[in-house]
Amino acid sequence: MSEKPVPPYYAVIFSSIRTDNDEGYAETIEQMMALGTGHDGCLGFESVNEGGRGISVSYWKDLDSIRDWKQVAEHLAAQKAGREKWYKNYTTRIAKVERDYSFDRAED
Repeated sequence: MSEKPVPPYYAVIFSSIRTDNDEGYAETIEQMMALGTGHDGCLGFESVNEGGRGISVSYWKDLDSIRDWKQVAEHLAAQKAGREKWYKNYTTRIAKVERDYSFDRAED
């Protein structure tokens, strides 16, 4: 994520455990990231995957934007494919971010 959103905003936190099936997964994730970050109300996206476990966080201006994204046809198709072949399990959490802070080490 290049620019941090200014609170308050919402975070959709998607944590998952993958199956061994990789067929079409990377392409679908790329498509969802491009489509999602271009969707009205999306403020950014971050993701980390390691050893079959993943966590992705998307940031949204409001709950209506999240509801609208959840109903996008391509996103619904990706969700269905995820349940059928890519995920052993997953959990989605939605949280309101009231404040944030960070640390950046200056380059020497």
